[in-house]
Amino acid sequence: MSQANNLRRCHTTLDQDSSLIAVVEMSQSSWLVAGIVPGISRQPAKKLKPDQTALLGLLRRWQDEAAKAGRRISRLAVAFEAGRDGFWLARWLRARGIEAYVIHATSIAVSREHRRAKTDRLDTELLKRAFIGWLRGEPNHCSMVQIPSLEEEDAKRPNRERESLVGERTRIVNRMKSLLARLGIRDFKPALRKAPEHLATLRTAEAMQLPPNTLAELRRDMARLRFVMDQITEIEQARLDRIAQRPEEGMHAMIRVLAGVKGIGVETADMLVHEIFSRPLRDRRAVARYAGLTGSPDESGGRRREKGLAKAGNARVRRGMVQIAWRFLVFQKDSALSQWFRFRTENARGTRKTMIVALARKLLIALWRFTRTGELPEGVVLRASA
Repeated sequence: MSQANNLRRCHTTLDQDSSLIAVVEMSQSSWLVAGIVPGISRQPAKKLKPDQTALLGLLRRWQDEAAKAGRRISRLAVAFEAGRDGFWLARWLRARGIEAYVIHATSIAVSREHRRAKTDRLDTELLKRAFIGWLRGEPNHCSMVQIPSLEEEDAKRPNRERESLVGERTRIVNRMKSLLARLGIRDFKPALRKAPEHLATLRTAEAMQLPPNTLAELRRDMARLRFVMDQITEIEQARLDRIAQRPEEGMHAMIRVLAGVKGIGVETADMLVHEIFSRPLRDRRAVARYAGLTGSPDESGGRRREKGLAKAGNARVRRGMVQIAWRFLVFQKDSALSQWFRFRTENARGTRKTMIVALARKLLIALWRFTRTGELPEGVVLRASA
């Protein structure tokens, strides 16, 4: 599974007479485990509490039942869909000698009936069919998600926490501005450090002081805002300290290389490295597909149309690359990609928003090559200190 080309089909020959196959339908309250046990005509299913030890015990019990039926089990393969529980169970099972895989949920074909029946047992049947087809090496049954290490998962947390805190900061500021607008105050900036000191001097449009409950609410919101902003600063400083302490470490080196491109900051570089560039993606098509920056054509008979972006990949990367593409037009005006964009939009109305996505896709691939091979995109300028 560490190889980039092992996600869509399995390259290990499947011997069903010596392989115990199980799938787990996971929820917050229970796990439904369904298996295919050699030598046993029935296909067992067992509902468990969310407990990895109980799951392992169940697999060992099924293995013993197969042994009593005269079948020697040499391979245990378990799969479940990617979801709330993440990847910890797959790592835990692999550490105990069991093949564990995480299925990409959207890669499994489901019935298109308007009111199809859906239960945990029916879902396990779908999972079993898809998983067996994948184990046989047949394409297009399902695709697996790359299982990251605990360190790789943890490395994504600062960027994602900062993104959440920035959203919280925006919500607090907008709430305070809305509250002040109800009183006719529109020129006050709550995010300024000295804003709490100026609250008492504010006057409404009727030349009156702020009402006491409103003033108290604003003070609490400002205390919450200051706390959130301090946490954002703490995360950013901690990242800079980690990079400064180990500048030549694998991901830190990639971040420094990307941040050296004019128009890309440390925050953006950190997001790109940990979300996509650190993954063993096969080629440029896989890079664009993972970011959801590929098209979704709709063809039937003589009808040909494009439904827009697939949006099936990493939303953080997709949003970030569109923002970077707009910045790229400002900071890298003489680059080949910026010239390509201007050439195709200067005489065409209403194409800039469409073409910026194409530019984002091209730029993502170019930056991916830059981090892999050191090949700088044509015309791109580095910072003087890089």
